[in-house]
Amino acid sequence: MLVPWGGVGCCLSAAALYLLGRSSGRDAEVLRSVARTGSLKDLAAILDTASKVLPLVVAVSGRVSSDTPLICQQSGMRGVIVEETAEQHFLKHNDAGSWIQDSAVMLSVSKEVPWYLDDGTGRVYVVGARSAAGLILTVASEVFEESGRTLVRGTLDYLQGLKMLGVKRTERVLPTGTSLTVVGEAIKDDVGTIRIQRPHKGPFYASPKSIDQLILNLGKWAKLYQLASMGFAAFGVFLLAKRALDHFLQRKRQREFHKKARAAAAQRQARDAEGDFLID
Repeated sequence: MLVPWGGVGCCLSAAALYLLGRSSGRDAEVLRSVARTGSLKDLAAILDTASKVLPLVVAVSGRVSSDTPLICQQSGMRGVIVEETAEQHFLKHNDAGSWIQDSAVMLSVSKEVPWYLDDGTGRVYVVGARSAAGLILTVASEVFEESGRTLVRGTLDYLQGLKMLGVKRTERVLPTGTSLTVVGEAIKDDVGTIRIQRPHKGPFYASPKSIDQLILNLGKWAKLYQLASMGFAAFGVFLLAKRALDHFLQRKRQREFHKKARAAAAQRQARDAEGDFLID
């Protein structure tokens, strides 16, 4: 019997979706358990009374600020994280003789300056936010620069099987003044500066959504993953059962055919033997 890859694939997909659902559900439960601060000035008092052994994972909110913000070259926006990319777009000649569009990254630069959240009562520095879940950078500018065409350049590109279209330059930024919620480990150094960073074990989020919205979204995704897992599992079991039933019926038909063939052969041998007896 051939392996029913369709059913196996559905069952494996169901298992993967089930694990994703459990992971999202656990993340939602963890976020429910983190400490929340009414204002940033309260965080210092919480750190003073917190355990020095166990890390303190908190959720803080405020507006993105920096004493030395970056300025985007193309858009002029001020931000604390700026990512610049340049993609060369071109047409290339494939084996079938047609031209297909493709692109390649020529430049990818990321810049970040020290920055903090400020809610008017205090400030908390954020470290390593680029690796945090939920961080979305705003597209500050997107410019397409067409390639200059000369006879020599066009001939060389054609011989290489390429037609240069131009360069797409994109700036993404985390602007100053953005309202942000950060979930991570809170640390206070010797001079009293408070930082939020990725905990050794635990959630690390930087999102424009509130902590309650994050919990709600994770719960929704957990339910969707579970429903999708059940659907894939049911369809996979159906395909496997159908394949097994088809195989069983095919084997049954083959046995019946062989049985009838053996019976016909026995009858033919009996008639031949009876004919030989009458001749004798």
